[in-house]
Amino acid sequence: MDKITEQILRKRMHGLYLSRKCGDITQLSRELLGMHCWFHRNVAFSALIRGADLSGWKRALTKTWLYRGTLHGVVYEELPLLLALHSDEISFEWLGLSEGQMEELIEKVMSLMEDGVYSRAEMRRIFAFDYDEETIRRIFSPWGGIFVVLAHLGKAAFRDMTSRDFDLISAEPAQTPDEALPELLRRFFEVYGPATLADAAWFFGFWKDSKKKLAEQDLDMLSRLEYNGSVYYYADDGADIGDISELTLLSGFDPFIVSYTERSAVLPPEYKSAVIMKSGICLPTIAVNGQVAGLWNIKKGEPAVEFFKAQPRRIESAVFEWVDDIRRKTAGVM
Repeated sequence: MDKITEQILRKRMHGLYLSRKCGDITQLSRELLGMHCWFHRNVAFSALIRGADLSGWKRALTKTWLYRGTLHGVVYEELPLLLALHSDEISFEWLGLSEGQMEELIEKVMSLMEDGVYSRAEMRRIFAFDYDEETIRRIFSPWGGIFVVLAHLGKAAFRDMTSRDFDLISAEPAQTPDEALPELLRRFFEVYGPATLADAAWFFGFWKDSKKKLAEQDLDMLSRLEYNGSVYYYADDGADIGDISELTLLSGFDPFIVSYTERSAVLPPEYKSAVIMKSGICLPTIAVNGQVAGLWNIKKGEPAVEFFKAQPRRIESAVFEWVDDIRRKTAGVM
């Protein structure tokens, strides 16, 4: 590993709380701009790895759709700002309804939720005589359907971090995308930096022409370095960022892996297919000296550890003990 790559990884590990601790899960989610939640236990794993307490975590964060159409656990008060970034892109054409039908559907779904109907299954039964089977499948799809639309409008979210049911919220975006972008971009580079504009575009889910918005932002308050033909931005606050940890557990969809377009420094190409499935699922991993070297998980209530190549016995023992500790701490809360 060359010195610049080492510097980049050291700074990222510090910003992402992999070489220091954050005891408050809400502070952690706020600083990380949300915690990836394809599977809710990834949030719990990520929080424990970073030193956070899981007491009351199911309601400490709000689970909803955010960047790139994926689920995140976020601080409720942050939602108006976070949702504002793509508030001009909300579409319902994929549901196959006219504008009038959509307005009527939203009104009826919200009315039912006010009356205590929170599940997709119950909604499907209620609407069974209003739409054909294919339309019902789209509206109340297991992937979200109408609730994705309501989530992006800031009107609905999952009832808690582990629930499959929904509840009404009031977190409508209060800014335009152009008003929200400068603050969110600054916060991204402060925590995820050193990172490139391409990384920021990927993280926030900007495509094609939208990427141009990032290059137009004022980034003079940030430090920068050039490496391999790219400019990396970061906040230099003079803090002691420490060394790359010899041993680090990473959650599934850990931001240390999935938040960047160039991942080879952390995820060696020969291990990529073992870590990121064809479905897009990113498994929990073990990093040795900043590079992914194996997989870990909790299966049937027991620690599961697999290295891609032989490791010193002390590393193997330390990983097993760490995973077993996470098993104990999550056994009664998930």
